[in-house]
Amino acid sequence: MQHPKKTGSAMIRAALCDLNGIWRGKLMPAEQLEKVLGGAMRMPLSTAAIDVFGADVAGSPLVFDSGDADGCCLPIPRGALHEPWQGGHARFVPVMMQEANGTPSPIDPRQILAAVAKKLAGKGYRPVMAVEMEFYLMAEAAPAPVPPQPHAEMLSLDNMAAYDGFFEGVYEACATYGIPADAAISEGGAGQFEINILHGPDPVVAADNAVFFKRIVKGVARKHGLVASFMPKPYLDAAGSGMHVHFSLLDEAGRNMFDDGSPMGSDMLQHAVAGLLRLMPASTLVFAPHLNSYRRLAPDSHAPTGIGWGYENRTSAIRIPGGSPKARRIEHRVAGADANPYLLLAVLLAGVLEGLEQRETPPAPTKGNAYEAGLAQLPGDWAAAIAAFETDTALERHLNPQFHDIFAAMKRQEFNRFAARMSDFELSTYLSVV
Repeated sequence: MQHPKKTGSAMIRAALCDLNGIWRGKLMPAEQLEKVLGGAMRMPLSTAAIDVFGADVAGSPLVFDSGDADGCCLPIPRGALHEPWQGGHARFVPVMMQEANGTPSPIDPRQILAAVAKKLAGKGYRPVMAVEMEFYLMAEAAPAPVPPQPHAEMLSLDNMAAYDGFFEGVYEACATYGIPADAAISEGGAGQFEINILHGPDPVVAADNAVFFKRIVKGVARKHGLVASFMPKPYLDAAGSGMHVHFSLLDEAGRNMFDDGSPMGSDMLQHAVAGLLRLMPASTLVFAPHLNSYRRLAPDSHAPTGIGWGYENRTSAIRIPGGSPKARRIEHRVAGADANPYLLLAVLLAGVLEGLEQRETPPAPTKGNAYEAGLAQLPGDWAAAIAAFETDTALERHLNPQFHDIFAAMKRQEFNRFAARMSDFELSTYLSVV
């Protein structure tokens, strides 16, 4: 007797989000689900600190010095998530890492964020955070991606019509994951789109939603014969892709501490802005963690280059949106779409903590074109950002020293690998001329 063929997949994918925002984990048969949900899965503690090329960080104390010991992988509260684009009964189990003694891993990005949020909670504050992410849909993968549509038309519904199936798939998967996805819009680049994720009072959940969203977009795109890219600048002559964060602080009674009834916002908002500006140079390596990130941070590009802020000013690194005082909030506009959402929200909350501790007043808000305002500048390239991060002490204090050292070493290692390669353009320019 011939048995009917099984359709779809019943495999389990259990994975940890590493420092680069890449999922690292295991593929297992469905029978292993309860084992994973019970916290019995183990992976090396160094898994979170693998560089973008998949290599260990040289000299990391988590590798040879410690015998490359295992940690315990615990499922995050959402448990096993159905992935509709995989077909069948495929399940994805996102995990977080803890050491054998039950201590949260200091380099697990999710737990780095949880630790900073806990510090704010200890002061009686709950961050309300929302993430906006831009991405490109393309017909072909790198190194020569070609947008599937020839024209960039901001907010064009006609441009989006060709992708109705894709967007339906994204919203279906977001509902399955419990992600409050909001409106989708056509952005400034050909084939570029943005979907906002609605705000919530738990920053760890907000970051979960963001990393899951990126996985969903990439998976659904593959199902529709497309490639989705969160690379910040896949086309030199087109708009870059950013990851903007809107946030405010609530007190224990649920009041918005940035609202004092005025258009200017409260003293606490001013302190938070000052802290964010103070930590911005060191934080740039988190906002822009890769070589390509710095192609986006260019003048007159709608991506900020100066360390400044302003009211209703989209040329500023920090924008205070208008509207009802009850909704007074900060929009942080520096990060590229390639940033790790956990680390991004962690350094923003670190900036808020710095501001609350120092109680400084920020410089005057920028009016008009921030690119022409004579502001101090963000680190202009990857090497400068690595150096700014390496020499910082405030950000290290708000996060933790082991993460600080390993992340800096990882980025230095990635930088050195790129620096060791010669481009065809360099060779053709100099070979027979100089």
